[in-house]
Amino acid sequence: MKIKDPSPTLKINFSKTISFPRLKLKTTIAMAVMSKQDPSPAFVETVQEIMRLYRSLPPRPSIEDVAAAKSVLKTVENEEKIKLEEISMERPPEDVPEELFSVLQQVRKTMVLFQSHQQKKEALYLVEADKMFETFDGLIQRASLLVSGDTQDEKVTTFREQVRKFDREAVISDDSLVKRKEDGDLDKDDVKGLVRSSSSKASFFSGENSSEKLNLIKTAALIENTAKTGGIVLDLRGKLMDQIEWLPVSIGKLKDVSELDLSENRIMALPPSIGGLQALTKLDLHSNQLINLPDSVGELVNLTELDLRANRLKSLPATFGNLINLMNLDLSSNEFTHLPETIGNLTSLRRLIVETNELEELPYTIGNCSLLSELRLDFNQIKALPEAVGKLERLEVLTAHYNRLKGLPTTMGNLSNLKELDI
Repeated sequence: MKIKDPSPTLKINFSKTISFPRLKLKTTIAMAVMSKQDPSPAFVETVQEIMRLYRSLPPRPSIEDVAAAKSVLKTVENEEKIKLEEISMERPPEDVPEELFSVLQQVRKTMVLFQSHQQKKEALYLVEADKMFETFDGLIQRASLLVSGDTQDEKVTTFREQVRKFDREAVISDDSLVKRKEDGDLDKDDVKGLVRSSSSKASFFSGENSSEKLNLIKTAALIENTAKTGGIVLDLRGKLMDQIEWLPVSIGKLKDVSELDLSENRIMALPPSIGGLQALTKLDLHSNQLINLPDSVGELVNLTELDLRANRLKSLPATFGNLINLMNLDLSSNEFTHLPETIGNLTSLRRLIVETNELEELPYTIGNCSLLSELRLDFNQIKALPEAVGKLERLEVLTAHYNRLKGLPTTMGNLSNLKELDI
């Protein structure tokens, strides 16, 4: 079939839109023959076939989705490595043959590998899909170079790409959590009020009654988009699937977030990258499965409120004393047998809750926390309070019932502001 055009210039335009979260890449491919003679039908059909196949592709994974997927892969690999090492260090109990115990270890390791495989499937798909799109891009560029050469005595313009910002954006491609309207606001969707931004036009909202929980890759994608939009409050309280025991390492990108709520999940460990949240003032981690805290927690020097109650913590990192701006600290319902002497470095502390632990004593340095107004020590194994308690002259509330106290320090008379004493 011969294609005719009333003018001496023949133009064939094709377009394909590729979705990106922050901008949409609209690739406009234009072919124009600047000649009196039309190109052959076979030539045109070949170009049309290339573009037809290109346009038939599904939406390309967004930049943020690919970054989230890579973060998930790194997180899962780190978690897998640590779990395998822990299993290898286990020793057989008495009366269990070593060979049988070895089989148990192999079963546990295989289960870890299987769970890792399950967690990585979606992330691997996104990363591999993005690589395939890069291959398609290269082929289109190659076609552009071929078409732009002198073929059949015709001069053909090259394929042209035009990149422009698009008003609408899909923030998370897989069952997207939030979508931006054309005016810049965000629609309500499936996840409850997860993010607030410093900008009124970059806040995240969602349906009030949603019970959907986030898997690892959606969590990583949300982190990427929170970092991108400059969100200052991220609320993931009870929003993570039970299978998520480790947070994505990309959480360190949340440099603008000042309030982070990760409570009521099943998190067992925080990644070292948590120290990157330099703007963080409030961190809520209560009701998780935390066994320890990374040393990088000590880098959160702007923290004023830290809730760690109802976890499985037995100790605090040596760097904990760096949190000199901390005002409210809740360590209740853990497994502490002692507090570090560096607790005395927390000179801004107003409220310290350590009830329901296994504490046998308080460090003498507690006397350095001179601004302390509330100290709750109930349900521990404390036999005596240090004389340094008398230095807490602003103390208004002191409770220590259900301990093993046989007396009070002689310095208690210095606590002239004490309003509530429960021993």
